[in-house]
Amino acid sequence: GKWHMGVNCKSRRDHCHHPLNHGFDYFYGMPFTLLNECQGTDEPELAKSLQDTYWFYTQMIILAVLTLVIGKLADLFSVKWKIIICLAICGFLYFISWFSSYGLTKYWNCILMRNHDITEQPMNLEKTTSNMLKEAISFIERNKHRPFLLFVSLLHVHTPLITTEKFQGRSRHGLYGDNVEEMDWMVGRLLDAIDKEGLKNDTFIYFASDHGGSLEAHRGNAQLGGWNGIYKGGKGMAGWEGGIRVPGIVRWPGVLPAGTVIHELTSLMDIFPTLVHLAGGAVPQDRVIDGRTLLPLLRGTAQHSGHEFMFHYCGAFLHAVRWHQKDSGTVWKAHYATPVFQPEASGACFGRGICPCFGDGVTHHDPPLLFDLSKDPAEANPISADTEPLFDAVTRRMGEAVEEHRKTLTPVPPQLSPYNNIWKPWLQPCCGTFPFCWCDEEN
Repeated sequence: GKWHMGVNCKSRRDHCHHPLNHGFDYFYGMPFTLLNECQGTDEPELAKSLQDTYWFYTQMIILAVLTLVIGKLADLFSVKWKIIICLAICGFLYFISWFSSYGLTKYWNCILMRNHDITEQPMNLEKTTSNMLKEAISFIERNKHRPFLLFVSLLHVHTPLITTEKFQGRSRHGLYGDNVEEMDWMVGRLLDAIDKEGLKNDTFIYFASDHGGSLEAHRGNAQLGGWNGIYKGGKGMAGWEGGIRVPGIVRWPGVLPAGTVIHELTSLMDIFPTLVHLAGGAVPQDRVIDGRTLLPLLRGTAQHSGHEFMFHYCGAFLHAVRWHQKDSGTVWKAHYATPVFQPEASGACFGRGICPCFGDGVTHHDPPLLFDLSKDPAEANPISADTEPLFDAVTRRMGEAVEEHRKTLTPVPPQLSPYNNIWKPWLQPCCGTFPFCWCDEEN
Protein backbone atom coordinates (compact mmCIF):
# COMPACT_ATOMS: atom_id res chain seq x y z
CA GLY A 1 0.00 0.00 0.00
CA LYS A 2 0.98 3.60 0.70
CA TRP A 3 4.56 3.74 2.03
CA HIS A 4 4.87 7.56 2.00
CA MET A 5 8.49 7.52 3.20
CA GLY A 6 10.11 8.26 -0.15
CA VAL A 7 12.74 6.26 -2.01
CA ASN A 8 16.19 7.73 -2.60
CA CYS A 9 18.89 9.66 -0.72
CA LYS A 10 21.84 10.40 -3.01
CA SER A 11 21.16 8.71 -6.34
CA ARG A 12 18.21 7.45 -8.37
CA ARG A 13 18.88 3.81 -7.50
CA ASP A 14 20.13 3.85 -3.91
CA HIS A 15 16.59 3.23 -2.54
CA CYS A 16 17.75 4.15 0.97
CA HIS A 17 14.19 4.92 2.17
CA HIS A 18 12.64 1.90 0.44
CA PRO A 19 10.76 -0.67 2.57
CA LEU A 20 13.22 -3.40 1.59
CA ASN A 21 15.97 -1.36 3.26
CA HIS A 22 13.93 -1.11 6.46
CA GLY A 23 13.23 -4.70 7.41
CA PHE A 24 10.56 -5.73 4.92
CA ASP A 25 11.10 -8.67 2.53
CA TYR A 26 8.50 -7.74 -0.07
CA PHE A 27 6.85 -4.49 -1.18
CA TYR A 28 3.99 -3.59 -3.48
CA GLY A 29 2.54 -0.10 -3.48
CA MET A 30 3.16 3.63 -3.62
CA PRO A 31 6.51 4.88 -2.32
CA PHE A 32 5.01 8.39 -1.98
CA THR A 33 1.54 9.54 -0.99
CA LEU A 34 -1.78 9.79 -2.78
CA LEU A 35 -2.43 13.27 -4.19
CA ASN A 36 -5.32 14.87 -6.04
CA GLU A 37 -2.95 15.17 -8.97
CA CYS A 38 -2.91 11.35 -9.24
CA GLN A 39 -6.55 11.43 -10.28
CA GLY A 40 -6.41 14.74 -12.10
CA THR A 41 -10.00 15.72 -11.36
CA ASP A 42 -9.70 17.81 -8.18
CA GLU A 43 -7.84 20.98 -7.27
CA PRO A 44 -4.07 20.31 -7.12
CA GLU A 45 -3.16 19.28 -3.60
CA LEU A 46 0.64 19.42 -3.60
CA ALA A 47 0.58 22.75 -5.42
CA LYS A 48 -1.78 24.29 -2.90
CA SER A 49 0.57 23.80 0.04
CA LEU A 50 3.95 24.15 -1.67
CA GLN A 51 3.63 26.48 -4.65
CA ASP A 52 3.88 29.66 -2.59
CA THR A 53 6.96 28.33 -0.77
CA TYR A 54 8.67 27.25 -3.99
CA TRP A 55 7.95 30.60 -5.66
CA PHE A 56 9.16 32.61 -2.65
CA TYR A 57 12.51 30.80 -2.55
CA THR A 58 12.83 31.08 -6.35
CA GLN A 59 12.42 34.85 -6.16
CA MET A 60 14.82 35.23 -3.23
CA ILE A 61 17.55 33.16 -4.89
CA ILE A 62 17.18 34.94 -8.25
CA LEU A 63 17.46 38.28 -6.45
CA ALA A 64 20.59 37.07 -4.61
CA VAL A 65 22.19 35.80 -7.84
CA LEU A 66 21.51 39.07 -9.68
CA THR A 67 22.92 41.06 -6.76
CA LEU A 68 26.09 38.96 -6.68
CA VAL A 69 26.59 39.11 -10.46
CA ILE A 70 26.14 42.89 -10.58
CA GLY A 71 28.37 43.35 -7.54
CA LYS A 72 31.10 41.17 -9.05
CA LEU A 73 30.98 42.79 -12.48
CA ALA A 74 31.08 46.25 -10.93
CA ASP A 75 33.94 45.24 -8.60
CA LEU A 76 31.85 46.17 -5.56
CA PHE A 77 32.86 42.97 -3.77
CA SER A 78 34.70 39.73 -4.46
CA VAL A 79 32.80 36.46 -4.79
CA LYS A 80 33.68 33.25 -6.60
CA TRP A 81 31.77 32.37 -9.78
CA LYS A 82 31.42 28.85 -8.37
CA ILE A 83 29.24 30.18 -5.54
CA ILE A 84 27.08 32.19 -7.93
CA ILE A 85 26.62 29.18 -10.23
CA CYS A 86 25.67 26.89 -7.33
CA LEU A 87 23.15 29.45 -6.10
CA ALA A 88 21.74 29.80 -9.62
CA ILE A 89 21.33 26.01 -9.87
CA CYS A 90 19.41 26.01 -6.57
CA GLY A 91 17.18 28.77 -7.88
CA PHE A 92 16.57 26.80 -11.08
CA LEU A 93 15.60 23.69 -9.09
CA TYR A 94 13.13 25.67 -7.00
CA PHE A 95 11.69 27.16 -10.21
CA ILE A 96 11.33 23.67 -11.71
CA SER A 97 9.69 22.45 -8.48
CA TRP A 98 7.23 25.34 -8.65
CA PHE A 99 6.57 24.84 -12.35
CA SER A 100 6.27 21.04 -12.16
CA SER A 101 3.67 21.25 -9.38
CA TYR A 102 1.23 22.53 -12.01
CA GLY A 103 1.09 19.34 -14.03
CA LEU A 104 4.07 17.00 -13.93
CA THR A 105 3.40 15.87 -10.36
CA LYS A 106 1.20 13.04 -11.62
CA TYR A 107 4.01 11.55 -13.68
CA TRP A 108 6.75 11.96 -11.10
CA ASN A 109 4.93 11.20 -7.83
CA CYS A 110 2.01 8.90 -8.62
CA ILE A 111 3.92 5.67 -9.17
CA LEU A 112 3.47 2.03 -8.27
CA MET A 113 6.35 -0.28 -7.37
CA ARG A 114 6.88 -4.00 -6.82
CA ASN A 115 9.99 -4.41 -4.71
CA HIS A 116 12.63 -2.20 -6.38
CA ASP A 117 10.93 -2.01 -9.79
CA ILE A 118 8.42 0.59 -10.98
CA THR A 119 5.43 -1.17 -12.50
CA GLU A 120 3.23 1.83 -13.33
CA GLN A 121 4.15 5.47 -13.91
CA PRO A 122 1.75 7.17 -13.60
CA MET A 123 -0.38 4.62 -11.76
CA ASN A 124 -3.81 3.63 -13.02
CA LEU A 125 -6.11 4.34 -10.06
CA GLU A 126 -8.97 2.39 -11.61
CA LYS A 127 -7.00 -0.84 -11.11
CA THR A 128 -5.00 -0.01 -8.00
CA THR A 129 -7.60 -1.17 -5.47
CA SER A 130 -7.97 -4.63 -7.00
CA ASN A 131 -4.22 -4.95 -7.59
CA MET A 132 -3.31 -4.21 -3.98
CA LEU A 133 -6.00 -6.54 -2.67
CA LYS A 134 -4.75 -9.38 -4.92
CA GLU A 135 -1.16 -8.79 -3.76
CA ALA A 136 -2.15 -8.93 -0.08
CA ILE A 137 -4.21 -12.11 -0.48
CA SER A 138 -1.44 -13.72 -2.53
CA PHE A 139 1.04 -12.85 0.24
CA ILE A 140 -1.15 -14.61 2.82
CA GLU A 141 -1.43 -17.71 0.62
CA ARG A 142 2.34 -17.84 0.02
CA ASN A 143 3.23 -17.51 3.70
CA LYS A 144 0.46 -19.48 5.39
CA HIS A 145 2.83 -22.21 6.61
CA ARG A 146 5.14 -19.88 8.54
CA PRO A 147 4.91 -16.78 10.74
CA PHE A 148 4.43 -13.58 8.73
CA LEU A 149 3.86 -9.86 9.16
CA LEU A 150 1.54 -8.30 6.60
CA PHE A 151 1.31 -4.51 6.76
CA VAL A 152 -1.45 -3.13 4.53
CA SER A 153 -1.61 0.65 4.25
CA LEU A 154 -4.76 1.29 2.26
CA LEU A 155 -5.15 4.19 -0.16
CA HIS A 156 -8.68 4.48 1.27
CA VAL A 157 -9.96 6.77 2.89
CA HIS A 158 -7.60 9.46 1.62
CA THR A 159 -8.18 12.14 -0.95
CA PRO A 160 -8.64 11.76 -3.81
CA LEU A 161 -11.36 9.31 -2.79
CA ILE A 162 -10.70 6.68 -5.45
CA THR A 163 -13.80 4.49 -5.44
CA THR A 164 -14.57 1.79 -7.98
CA GLU A 165 -17.82 1.93 -9.90
CA LYS A 166 -19.24 -0.97 -7.87
CA PHE A 167 -19.29 1.16 -4.71
CA GLN A 168 -20.18 4.57 -6.11
CA GLY A 169 -23.51 5.75 -4.74
CA ARG A 170 -23.73 2.90 -2.20
CA SER A 171 -23.58 5.13 0.87
CA ARG A 172 -25.92 7.74 2.31
CA HIS A 173 -22.85 9.86 3.08
CA GLY A 174 -21.62 10.83 -0.37
CA LEU A 175 -18.31 9.92 -1.94
CA TYR A 176 -16.52 9.66 1.41
CA GLY A 177 -19.13 7.18 2.63
CA ASP A 178 -18.76 5.17 -0.59
CA ASN A 179 -15.00 5.08 -0.04
CA VAL A 180 -15.43 3.89 3.55
CA GLU A 181 -17.75 1.10 2.38
CA GLU A 182 -15.22 -0.05 -0.19
CA MET A 183 -12.47 -0.01 2.45
CA ASP A 184 -14.70 -2.09 4.72
CA TRP A 185 -15.21 -4.58 1.89
CA MET A 186 -11.44 -4.78 1.29
CA VAL A 187 -10.75 -5.46 4.98
CA GLY A 188 -13.46 -8.13 4.88
CA ARG A 189 -11.76 -9.82 1.91
CA LEU A 190 -8.46 -9.90 3.82
CA LEU A 191 -10.12 -11.39 6.90
CA ASP A 192 -11.85 -13.97 4.68
CA ALA A 193 -8.45 -14.95 3.26
CA ILE A 194 -7.08 -15.42 6.79
CA ASP A 195 -10.09 -17.56 7.72
CA LYS A 196 -9.96 -19.59 4.49
CA GLU A 197 -6.36 -20.62 5.18
CA GLY A 198 -7.26 -21.76 8.71
CA LEU A 199 -5.22 -18.98 10.32
CA LYS A 200 -8.06 -17.26 12.20
CA ASN A 201 -7.02 -18.33 15.71
CA ASP A 202 -3.32 -17.88 15.01
CA THR A 203 -3.35 -14.35 13.61
CA PHE A 204 -3.18 -11.10 15.56
CA ILE A 205 -4.93 -8.38 13.54
CA TYR A 206 -4.75 -4.67 14.33
CA PHE A 207 -6.83 -2.12 12.42
CA ALA A 208 -6.49 1.64 12.88
CA SER A 209 -6.06 4.98 11.14
CA ASP A 210 -2.94 7.12 11.36
CA HIS A 211 -4.89 10.35 12.00
CA GLY A 212 -8.36 11.84 12.22
CA GLY A 213 -10.39 13.34 9.41
CA SER A 214 -8.93 16.10 7.23
CA LEU A 215 -11.23 19.10 7.67
CA GLU A 216 -9.63 21.13 4.88
CA ALA A 217 -10.37 18.46 2.27
CA HIS A 218 -13.58 19.58 0.62
CA ARG A 219 -15.16 20.23 -2.78
CA GLY A 220 -17.71 23.01 -2.58
CA ASN A 221 -19.92 22.09 0.36
CA ALA A 222 -18.99 18.41 0.22
CA GLN A 223 -16.66 17.25 3.01
CA LEU A 224 -14.10 14.81 1.58
CA GLY A 225 -11.87 14.25 4.59
CA GLY A 226 -14.08 12.50 7.12
CA TRP A 227 -15.83 13.55 10.30
CA ASN A 228 -14.36 13.81 13.79
CA GLY A 229 -17.54 13.87 15.85
CA ILE A 230 -17.38 15.97 18.99
CA TYR A 231 -13.58 16.26 18.82
CA LYS A 232 -11.95 19.55 17.93
CA GLY A 233 -9.61 19.95 14.95
CA GLY A 234 -8.39 17.28 12.55
CA LYS A 235 -5.50 15.93 10.52
CA GLY A 236 -2.29 17.94 10.64
CA MET A 237 -3.29 19.99 13.70
CA ALA A 238 -0.85 18.47 16.20
CA GLY A 239 -2.53 18.55 19.59
CA TRP A 240 -6.28 18.82 19.01
CA GLU A 241 -8.20 15.62 19.67
CA GLY A 242 -9.85 15.50 16.25
CA GLY A 243 -6.51 14.73 14.62
CA ILE A 244 -5.43 12.23 17.28
CA ARG A 245 -8.38 10.13 18.39
CA VAL A 246 -8.97 7.21 16.04
CA PRO A 247 -10.53 3.80 16.61
CA GLY A 248 -8.26 0.85 17.16
CA ILE A 249 -9.77 -2.58 16.50
CA VAL A 250 -8.05 -5.85 17.42
CA ARG A 251 -8.99 -9.42 16.49
CA TRP A 252 -7.39 -12.61 17.81
CA PRO A 253 -10.07 -15.30 18.39
CA GLY A 254 -9.34 -17.81 21.11
CA VAL A 255 -6.76 -15.55 22.74
CA LEU A 256 -8.41 -12.17 23.24
CA PRO A 257 -11.98 -11.96 24.57
CA ALA A 258 -14.45 -10.65 22.01
CA GLY A 259 -16.48 -7.51 22.59
CA THR A 260 -14.04 -5.93 25.03
CA VAL A 261 -13.89 -2.11 25.00
CA ILE A 262 -10.74 -0.46 26.37
CA HIS A 263 -10.74 3.24 27.26
CA GLU A 264 -7.03 3.57 27.93
CA LEU A 265 -4.60 5.79 26.02
CA THR A 266 -2.59 3.89 23.45
CA SER A 267 -0.54 4.89 20.42
CA LEU A 268 0.39 3.56 17.00
CA MET A 269 3.94 3.52 18.42
CA ASP A 270 2.72 0.60 20.57
CA ILE A 271 2.46 -1.70 17.55
CA PHE A 272 6.24 -2.19 17.35
CA PRO A 273 6.82 -3.46 20.93
CA THR A 274 3.59 -5.49 20.73
CA LEU A 275 4.78 -7.36 17.63
CA VAL A 276 8.26 -7.85 19.09
CA HIS A 277 6.61 -9.32 22.20
CA LEU A 278 4.42 -11.65 20.10
CA ALA A 279 7.46 -12.82 18.14
CA GLY A 280 9.29 -13.70 21.35
CA GLY A 281 11.93 -11.01 20.94
CA ALA A 282 13.06 -8.04 22.98
CA VAL A 283 12.97 -4.37 22.02
CA PRO A 284 16.36 -2.63 21.63
CA GLN A 285 17.92 -1.55 24.91
CA ASP A 286 20.35 1.02 23.49
CA ARG A 287 17.70 3.70 22.89
CA VAL A 288 14.40 4.98 24.26
CA ILE A 289 11.45 3.08 22.81
CA ASP A 290 8.35 5.26 23.12
CA GLY A 291 5.83 2.48 22.51
CA ARG A 292 4.43 0.06 25.10
CA THR A 293 3.23 -3.47 24.43
CA LEU A 294 -0.57 -3.67 24.19
CA LEU A 295 -0.83 -7.31 25.24
CA PRO A 296 -1.34 -6.78 29.01
CA LEU A 297 -4.21 -4.37 28.27
CA LEU A 298 -5.73 -6.62 25.63
CA ARG A 299 -5.50 -9.73 27.80
CA GLY A 300 -6.89 -7.95 30.84
CA THR A 301 -3.81 -8.52 33.00
CA ALA A 302 -3.28 -4.74 33.25
CA GLN A 303 -5.91 -2.09 33.81
CA HIS A 304 -3.86 0.91 32.73
CA SER A 305 -1.84 1.81 29.65
CA GLY A 306 1.93 2.02 29.98
CA HIS A 307 1.71 5.67 28.87
CA GLU A 308 1.51 8.16 31.70
CA PHE A 309 2.43 11.05 29.40
CA MET A 310 1.98 11.44 25.63
CA PHE A 311 3.65 14.15 23.59
CA HIS A 312 1.99 15.54 20.47
CA TYR A 313 4.16 17.11 17.79
CA CYS A 314 3.56 19.20 14.70
CA GLY A 315 6.66 18.46 12.63
CA ALA A 316 9.59 19.05 14.97
CA PHE A 317 7.59 21.29 17.30
CA LEU A 318 5.96 20.05 20.50
CA HIS A 319 2.44 21.46 20.55
CA ALA A 320 0.72 19.53 23.34
CA VAL A 321 1.16 16.97 26.08
CA ARG A 322 -1.38 14.77 27.86
CA TRP A 323 -1.13 13.30 31.32
CA HIS A 324 -3.12 10.27 32.42
CA GLN A 325 -3.07 10.73 36.18
CA LYS A 326 -3.06 7.17 37.45
CA ASP A 327 -4.16 7.85 41.01
CA SER A 328 -7.25 9.83 39.99
CA GLY A 329 -7.97 8.57 36.47
CA THR A 330 -8.10 12.16 35.21
CA VAL A 331 -6.68 12.88 31.77
CA TRP A 332 -5.18 16.37 31.44
CA LYS A 333 -4.17 17.97 28.14
CA ALA A 334 -1.95 21.04 27.93
CA HIS A 335 -1.55 22.96 24.65
CA TYR A 336 1.64 25.00 24.32
CA ALA A 337 0.84 26.02 20.73
CA THR A 338 -2.31 25.81 18.62
CA PRO A 339 -2.89 26.55 14.92
CA VAL A 340 -4.47 29.83 13.89
CA PHE A 341 -7.69 28.88 12.12
CA GLN A 342 -8.61 30.61 8.85
CA PRO A 343 -11.30 31.92 8.92
CA GLU A 344 -10.97 32.46 12.66
CA ALA A 345 -14.09 30.61 13.81
CA SER A 346 -13.98 27.88 11.16
CA GLY A 347 -12.15 25.28 13.26
CA ALA A 348 -9.72 24.56 10.38
CA CYS A 349 -7.04 26.20 8.22
CA PHE A 350 -9.10 26.61 5.05
CA GLY A 351 -7.11 29.69 4.01
CA ARG A 352 -3.81 27.78 3.96
CA GLY A 353 -5.00 24.31 3.02
CA ILE A 354 -2.98 22.79 5.87
CA CYS A 355 -2.21 24.15 9.33
CA PRO A 356 1.39 25.34 9.83
CA CYS A 357 3.52 24.19 12.74
CA PHE A 358 5.32 27.41 13.61
CA GLY A 359 5.62 31.11 12.86
CA ASP A 360 2.61 33.39 12.46
CA GLY A 361 0.43 30.35 11.76
CA VAL A 362 0.36 29.27 15.41
CA THR A 363 -0.55 30.86 18.74
CA HIS A 364 1.77 30.16 21.69
CA HIS A 365 0.23 29.75 25.14
CA ASP A 366 2.03 30.65 28.38
CA PRO A 367 0.62 29.39 30.65
CA PRO A 368 -0.60 26.53 28.46
CA LEU A 369 -4.23 25.95 27.53
CA LEU A 370 -5.34 23.22 29.94
CA PHE A 371 -8.27 20.84 29.48
CA ASP A 372 -9.67 18.02 31.59
CA LEU A 373 -10.40 15.46 28.87
CA SER A 374 -12.17 13.24 31.40
CA LYS A 375 -14.95 15.84 31.62
CA ASP A 376 -14.40 17.85 28.42
CA PRO A 377 -13.25 15.57 25.58
CA ALA A 378 -14.38 18.18 23.03
CA GLU A 379 -11.82 20.64 24.45
CA ALA A 380 -14.48 23.34 24.54
CA ASN A 381 -13.75 24.87 27.95
CA PRO A 382 -10.12 25.62 28.88
CA ILE A 383 -9.34 25.52 32.58
CA SER A 384 -7.70 28.45 34.35
CA ALA A 385 -6.09 28.98 37.75
CA ASP A 386 -9.30 30.76 38.77
CA THR A 387 -11.54 27.78 38.00
CA GLU A 388 -9.24 24.85 38.89
CA PRO A 389 -7.31 24.72 42.20
CA LEU A 390 -4.92 22.12 40.69
CA PHE A 391 -4.04 24.28 37.67
CA ASP A 392 -0.57 25.32 38.84
CA ALA A 393 0.36 21.86 40.15
CA VAL A 394 -0.81 20.10 37.00
CA THR A 395 0.88 22.47 34.54
CA ARG A 396 4.09 22.36 36.60
CA ARG A 397 4.17 18.55 36.59
CA MET A 398 3.47 18.45 32.84
CA GLY A 399 6.25 20.97 32.26
CA GLU A 400 8.63 18.72 34.19
CA ALA A 401 7.55 15.75 32.05
CA VAL A 402 8.28 17.75 28.88
CA GLU A 403 11.80 18.56 30.12
CA GLU A 404 12.42 14.90 31.01
CA HIS A 405 11.15 13.87 27.57
CA ARG A 406 13.38 16.37 25.75
CA LYS A 407 16.45 14.93 27.46
CA THR A 408 15.76 11.62 25.68
CA LEU A 409 15.69 13.16 22.19
CA THR A 410 18.55 13.02 19.72
CA PRO A 411 18.59 15.99 17.31
CA VAL A 412 18.23 15.03 13.65
CA PRO A 413 18.16 17.08 10.43
CA PRO A 414 14.64 18.47 9.79
CA GLN A 415 12.86 16.23 7.29
CA LEU A 416 10.55 19.04 6.15
CA SER A 417 13.27 21.64 5.51
CA PRO A 418 13.05 23.67 2.27
CA TYR A 419 16.00 21.72 0.84
CA ASN A 420 14.36 18.37 1.57
CA ASN A 421 11.13 19.52 -0.08
CA ILE A 422 12.78 20.75 -3.26
CA TRP A 423 12.46 18.45 -6.27
CA LYS A 424 15.79 16.83 -7.15
CA PRO A 425 15.86 15.33 -10.66
CA TRP A 426 18.82 13.08 -9.81
CA LEU A 427 16.67 11.33 -7.16
CA GLN A 428 13.51 11.02 -9.25
CA PRO A 429 12.36 7.39 -9.63
CA CYS A 430 11.87 6.77 -13.33
CA CYS A 431 10.97 3.64 -15.28
CA GLY A 432 12.06 5.09 -18.61
CA THR A 433 14.79 7.45 -19.77
CA PHE A 434 14.50 10.55 -17.61
CA PRO A 435 12.53 12.80 -17.99
CA PHE A 436 10.35 10.50 -20.12
CA CYS A 437 9.01 8.42 -17.23
CA TRP A 438 6.03 6.47 -18.52
CA CYS A 439 5.40 2.73 -18.24
CA ASP A 440 2.78 0.09 -17.48
CA GLU A 441 4.27 -3.26 -16.50
CA GLU A 442 1.10 -4.40 -14.71
CA ASN A 443 -0.29 -5.77 -17.97
